[in-house]
Amino acid sequence: MTTQSPPRAPARPRPAPITLTPAAEQRIADLLAKAPEPVAGVRLSTPRRGCSGLAYSIDYVTEPKPGDEAIATPAGTLYVDGGSLLYLIGSVMDWKEDDFTAGFVFQNPNATGSCGCGESFTV
Repeated sequence: MTTQSPPRAPARPRPAPITLTPAAEQRIADLLAKAPEPVAGVRLSTPRRGCSGLAYSIDYVTEPKPGDEAIATPAGTLYVDGGSLLYLIGSVMDWKEDDFTAGFVFQNPNATGSCGCGESFTV
């Protein structure tokens, strides 16, 4: 006698680990349009540096690394470094620009602290 497993419900699509605002998507589009050479996208990582331990870093990607999480945007692909993924899940990435500064800004629910200058964070 053969026993069959009950049919599985279709897998739900996995949400992206981070959310990008329209301003962040536009900035990624601008970066990719001005890339110095052909690129596959940009990579977000959290290298160890700064006074709080981790910092946000965005670089051009010519080829994704194994373990990178690809997030498709209307502008191109944002790759999230596999080793940084757990620090970034649930974050919102925005682009802010005013008379004195311009840069990506992150609302990270995993951060338990940050340095005074806002360049690094702790989890």
